[in-house]
This record gives sequence, C-alpha cells and structure tokens, in this order.
Amino acid sequence: MKRLPLAATAALLALLALSGCAPGTPAATTTPSTSRTPEAAGPALPPAMTPSAIAALPAAVYDAVIPGLLAAPGELRTANASSVAFDTPVYGADFATPVARVPAKDFLGKPTVVVAVATEGAWSMVLTASRQHLPSQAGDGTTAPAQTAAWVPTSALGTPVSLPRRIVVSVSAQTLAITDADGKAEQTFPVGVGTAETPTPTGATGYLQARYLDPAQGQSVHRIQLTSLHATAADEPYGGADGGLIGIHYQDVASGAVSHGCVRLGADAIAAVDRLPLGTPITVQD
Repeated sequence: MKRLPLAATAALLALLALSGCAPGTPAATTTPSTSRTPEAAGPALPPAMTPSAIAALPAAVYDAVIPGLLAAPGELRTANASSVAFDTPVYGADFATPVARVPAKDFLGKPTVVVAVATEGAWSMVLTASRQHLPSQAGDGTTAPAQTAAWVPTSALGTPVSLPRRIVVSVSAQTLAITDADGKAEQTFPVGVGTAETPTPTGATGYLQARYLDPAQGQSVHRIQLTSLHATAADEPYGGADGGLIGIHYQDVASGAVSHGCVRLGADAIAAVDRLPLGTPITVQD
C-alpha cells in the first residue's frame, strides 16, 4: 500500500517505504453500551468495560499483530459498512475475552470504517485492519491470513450502510472488475499485480478502508485506495514498517506482474474505484 499523507505525521512518513496507514488511536471517552438482552441464538454479550480498560487493549491498526483475531471467512454472508462512536473492544472465538480495540478515528481523523460480514445473535463479525500473525511465523505448509476479523456487539456499530457493488481482482487475468451485489461485472479494467517474489495475496476478501492523496509519491491527482488486505509472502515486502498492507493506486505502468503486491490501475480505472463508497468489499482471486 502507500504511505500516509504528509499532513498526518512527518515522522511516520520517514518510516514508510511504498505504503502506510492509520497510526492514530484516540483514547476512549466512554464505552459503547452492550447491555441489551442477548438474542437466544447467539452467545451472551460481555459486561461493559471502562474507558481505561478499553484504552489498555492493543489497537487493531495496520501494523499490529494480534494473535486473538480470527481469519476472515472466505465468503461473506453479508456486507454492510458502518462506524463506531468510541474506541470499541473486539472479541475472538470465545466471545468473552476482548483481544483488541477498534479506534473510533482513522489516521485521517475520520470515523473508522468497519464492515460487518456475518452475524450471530447479538454479535457482528467485522473485518479488521491488523494481522493475526506474520508470514514469517506461519507453520510449514501454511500462510498468514491476508484478512482478519473479530466479533463485536452489534449495538456498538453505527447505522449500517448497504454496499451495492464489489471489486474483484483476478491476478492470473490481471483484471479488476466492479460488479453488482450478484457478481455481474459492470466495468472491467486491466491492472498490474505483484511479482512472483512479492505476490498480490489471493483467496481473500477485504474492503476499501480509506483513500487519500500522497504527493510525496506522485499521487497528487489520483487518490490511493487503501485496502484492509495484507501481504502473505513477506512480513514487510515494501522494506518499510507499514505492515505489508495492499493498496490500489494509479501508476503509468499498470499491466503485468510489476508491483510489490499492490494493484496498479490506469486513470479511468482508479477514477471508477474512487467513486465507490468506503467499505466496498474487494476479493482477490487467482
């Protein structure tokens, strides 16, 4: 992915090589209510946490590695975008022990976009921006998940916004398609993808979590589209400290296996992606 805008913080820009993302984690001011009666079909909701207890949790941001997170499901049963009013604790498989917190504001100072992809009783599974573990920590014959998820009480989420379109990237065909919710392609564009040494991860679905300009990398016209997906073949394929996030961005050379894992688009294609709402799911397939 691409580095943070210069206005975010000059110090962090010095650390990022080809990409960057959300360093800000504002302190919680209160805890979202989780006191409603749980639905019979799902696990019981946890007791409310104090702001200080929430603040002590690791932030589920781009460069964090949080083992308690879950690998995201391969197929999404639902996909709605929303946000959280306050730093919000998220839970792993036991629905009882908080493993991290989702900051209310992203690195641009805007509400953090979260995408609910499944429900269970009074809980929603949301996609998260952190890694579960690093590729270098993966066991033999396994890879680190490109996308993670966690459970959050649905009552902590803001009003859901429907996502009428999807992005589907084919690495083998080197195309990006914008589809309707049923998977019918509305627009298709040629793209550049990762090399064999730094491949674009496949078999995963993430989402568009932020967009911004970065003049330091020549992106003063076409906004970088930051996804929630991470590289799976290397811890830091860009040589920086960005957590290996995958970005979608404009580039003059936007065809072939030419990138460090990001998806390169021409001007018309990046403009089409830029018109999609944040939260739009992106699936990368072989």
